[in-house]
Amino acid sequence: MLHYQHQLSVVSLKKGKSLRQNLKEHGLLDKFLKDHPRNLASKYFPGLANEDASEPLTNYMEANMYYGTISIGTPSQEFSVLFDTGSSNLWVPSEYCSSEACSNHNHFNPADSSTYHATSENVSIQYGTGSMTGFLAYDTVQVGGIVDTNQIFGLSETEPGTFLYYSSFDGILGLAFPSISSSGATPVFDNMMNENLVLLLPFSSNEQSGSFVMFGGMDSSYYSGSLNWIPLSAETYWQIAMDSITVNGQTIACSGGCQAIIDTGTSLLAGPSTGISNIDSYIGASDGSISCSSMSSLPDMVFTINGIEFPVPASAYIIEESGSCTSGFQGINVPTSSGELWILGDVFIRLYYAVFDRANNQVGLAPVA
Repeated sequence: MLHYQHQLSVVSLKKGKSLRQNLKEHGLLDKFLKDHPRNLASKYFPGLANEDASEPLTNYMEANMYYGTISIGTPSQEFSVLFDTGSSNLWVPSEYCSSEACSNHNHFNPADSSTYHATSENVSIQYGTGSMTGFLAYDTVQVGGIVDTNQIFGLSETEPGTFLYYSSFDGILGLAFPSISSSGATPVFDNMMNENLVLLLPFSSNEQSGSFVMFGGMDSSYYSGSLNWIPLSAETYWQIAMDSITVNGQTIACSGGCQAIIDTGTSLLAGPSTGISNIDSYIGASDGSISCSSMSSLPDMVFTINGIEFPVPASAYIIEESGSCTSGFQGINVPTSSGELWILGDVFIRLYYAVFDRANNQVGLAPVA
């Protein structure tokens, strides 16, 4: 059952440090990368996960951690969650979790909620190179002004490794499709849905408007021009067909078309190693490093989707941190049967107002105002 106000419901998002930044500041980055080899594509193809790696959620390594506050239970218990269009489950740490990663995050205590209903179902949520294990339960979840009653969610009992210890968020709120939900748990968005409910996820780098996730409608003051609607090519992730990636009119990757996933839980632009090599050699990146001075002279990368050009300037695809610069592109390896797949993460999304429309299975994109 769902109760919502007849107005837009907005959750402000904070931008936390990425795991890479946190590990670097604690002097742990080099060891972490050596001990935990990873392939970003394993988030979308769990079979690719490195069997020797024990870290869960390392696909969030680069994520800039746009997270917001939700509440669960009666009276409400608050949690910071990552709003992730690349997964479908809601989970938070439970009172019964004794893992190190749970020691410095908020826990849900079932005994303190009068609307809590237990189940006997276990859940194991794979995020590529590891998993969160726990159990499923039902309770009232409030997201902005929307009160979502009888929502199924995961409560962690184990969160292996150090990854989540250094994360800015307590749990994850997945906004992808039910077909990829662990244990068949109904995603929050599906529980909320009615015919006219759309989900808006504009990750704006505009300091005035800030970053937010919006439920229930659209606000044209946050974008310029008109929204360009792109039909989904698969109802799993927010997956679309992309025409090409060009520089100065020349195709540099995605020649002849490819698939792309718009993923708010990933910060970089990721693609096949051959395409990334072409881009790196064009922009002068070596092992991900690039001269900061080249930012002013490098051209836009143009992503053409559904016949519309979406430019990404060098100021977006070159990431400056502590005086050094890195490329915002990363190589991934996917099964050849899946064809060429690109992941459009925050480097792309923060330039555009993105509307995730489940009623019509489409994504709308327009430049941020």
